[in-house]
Amino acid sequence: MTCVIGSGKGMMISASFREGVVADFMALSPLVLIHGSEAALSDRALHEALSARKDFERTSLDGSDLELGRYGEVIAPSLFSEKRVIVVKDLQDVTAEVGEEILESFDAIDPNTHLIFIHRGGVKAKGLVEKIKKLKSEYIACEPLKKQSDKEAFVREEFARHGRKVSPAGVLALVNATGSDTRELAAACSQISFDTNAGKSVIDEEDIANYYQGRVEATGFDVADAVVAGDVKGTLITLRNALDTGTDPVMIISAVANSVRAIAKVSDVPRGAKSFELAGPLGLAPWQIDKARRQLTRWRPGMITFAITELARADYGVKGGEADPIYALERAMVSIAKNVASGGSV
Repeated sequence: MTCVIGSGKGMMISASFREGVVADFMALSPLVLIHGSEAALSDRALHEALSARKDFERTSLDGSDLELGRYGEVIAPSLFSEKRVIVVKDLQDVTAEVGEEILESFDAIDPNTHLIFIHRGGVKAKGLVEKIKKLKSEYIACEPLKKQSDKEAFVREEFARHGRKVSPAGVLALVNATGSDTRELAAACSQISFDTNAGKSVIDEEDIANYYQGRVEATGFDVADAVVAGDVKGTLITLRNALDTGTDPVMIISAVANSVRAIAKVSDVPRGAKSFELAGPLGLAPWQIDKARRQLTRWRPGMITFAITELARADYGVKGGEADPIYALERAMVSIAKNVASGGSV
């Protein structure tokens, strides 16, 4: 990740930086702006900012409920000169009047008072954000990890946070197994670091596989294998077993989607190309490429589009779009499996 100390615009730093890195650059900033819609990174940034100020008295304000005058009362100088940190959450929801009150207060802030503002991203109160950024503030970006490279960088940094190294194949395996859920990625990195023998210098894809085999969510991959193989009966059995043992429907959809994406990626590559040569360009581990190639033999033109459409419907259904989310999930899984079994004629 990049750390840039701007001239007059404070410090820009990634929220996924390891704890304590701020202290390596400068003393604690009295003004912190945590900005972005990725809640997992935002929550972590707040946790680390407060941990660095653990001996400060804390006050938390909610921007959506903040009335004019209340902010001024809270930041008023203390009679006892104790160190204080004031957190203003949901800065995007403050009224224009409160925003002006906040800006006007910066000229007379008590030296013992630190301010942490949290803005969830978007255009609301954008002008206020830009003005705070221009001050000598610590700016922590918490944007969603949309690119594959961002997720991989996040995983490497997470393992580094725990004092562990991870192989490139291990990074790919974890990202593809977990998907885009940042909290799940962070939790997996933490648990794998703890579970893997400390004497092992580098965590690899086998350690990732062992971790998921021991989790309830691993049954989602069993469902995915049955679905992409066109095994209708196996799809129903593994799906019901997965749900009965507590697997989140969203995790099942994610597992099937990962398999379909892998099949789509290998569908256009030359048959003679070596899997280890394709790993980098495709963003998959060699073993994932080999597996997807075996699965691809049952897939015909149009099946991938059909599967993606069904998965989107299922995702909508399990997230409240349909009255019976489990039926929506089962319908999609069976439809995809039948389509594969029939060679695309369903």
